[in-house]
Amino acid sequence: MRSRAIGLALGFVADRVLGDPARYHPVAGFGRLAGAFERRVWADDRATGVAYTAALVGGTGAAGVLADRLVRHRPVAGTILTAATTWAVLGGRSLGREAEHVHGHLVRDDLPAAREQLTHLVGRDPSLLDAGEVSRAAVESVAENTSDAVVAPLLAGAVGGIGGLVAYRAANTLDAMVGHRSARHLRFGWASARLDDVLNLAPARLSAALAAALAPVVGGERAEATRAWTRDAHRHPSPNAGPVEAAFAGALGVRLGGTNVYGTRVEHRPTLGDGRPATADDIARAVRLADAVGVGAVMVSAWLAARPSRRPPRHR
Repeated sequence: MRSRAIGLALGFVADRVLGDPARYHPVAGFGRLAGAFERRVWADDRATGVAYTAALVGGTGAAGVLADRLVRHRPVAGTILTAATTWAVLGGRSLGREAEHVHGHLVRDDLPAAREQLTHLVGRDPSLLDAGEVSRAAVESVAENTSDAVVAPLLAGAVGGIGGLVAYRAANTLDAMVGHRSARHLRFGWASARLDDVLNLAPARLSAALAAALAPVVGGERAEATRAWTRDAHRHPSPNAGPVEAAFAGALGVRLGGTNVYGTRVEHRPTLGDGRPATADDIARAVRLADAVGVGAVMVSAWLAARPSRRPPRHR
């Protein structure tokens, strides 16, 4: 268990220093496999989608469990393999870099470049967004994806080891690929979307709690972040994005939410927080808060992983 904890911490450091692997990213490889499998088995019904999700997430998780068992009695190898897997599935540094690029374009008053860069972070149409709306979108993405790409995989690794790490990332990747409400994926992607919701219930609330506790890092107040979280989270259409985005809004002293355009679909979301509208500088503040939340999450996860298992003694 100590090997797992050390591996999680080392993998987190590797992500902070190196970011995503430049080539042969295993998550990208999984995405290509999942896309090819979808094209072969797709049908416009939930049952096929359930089987699709179970096969890919279950198969990936089983491979991870097998890897864990192979290094169970080899702590050094277990630490290295856990660290490498953690590095591969985390996305905190790359998330921060993308948000920093948006911030840089806005600071230079290059709104078209900021809009284009924003497409790396969000699925909404940025073509008509002004600088304030681009800033809001970037802050919301940093908040939500800090939970999805950092806190959740760390907790999954703490509880389930390598199997937990890869199974979570598989489920989260499928949600991004088929879990949205398009005509093609409304029924086929239902299982992927619901599985991702379930897996992120605890991580999202830990992310919100850490954001509230660490609000002073960005000059915010813990009470304001907690108030926004407990008051506004339920207004968000996502049960997991709501707590994190509301806590970030309160910690940063800004107001999030509003009208989002996704292709031909328009969503009018209630506001989160009661501060001022977000600005470009709030993107940089959100990245600093996300970094602090990541450090808090790896500390919690390493503690959970290092706890000795309480198995009943064997009676002979």
